[in-house]
Amino acid sequence: MTEDKTQDVSQDTPPDRLSIDPRSPYFNAEVLQRDVGIRFKGVEKTNVEEYSVSEGWVRVAAGTAKDRYGNPLTIKLTGPVEPYFKDKKPA
Repeated sequence: MTEDKTQDVSQDTPPDRLSIDPRSPYFNAEVLQRDVGIRFKGVEKTNVEEYSVSEGWVRVAAGTAKDRYGNPLTIKLTGPVEPYFKDKKPA
């Protein structure tokens, strides 16, 4: 049997790693539809391209710079990462 690595969207915790790039193996459109928010070092970030909670890093766009394929250049920042769903109802 093959192992299914997809995240159950009905859960209230975002996946450990997520990317907004459709070419990435960590891209999940169903999870992104729920509007994932990221707190990095206690500050809300809106320009996160990819994150990993277990490894403690985020990739953010480096201004408006693009690579030769037209993709945004990114910078990897390390620190505590707290993803959450913005549509989650407070308890």
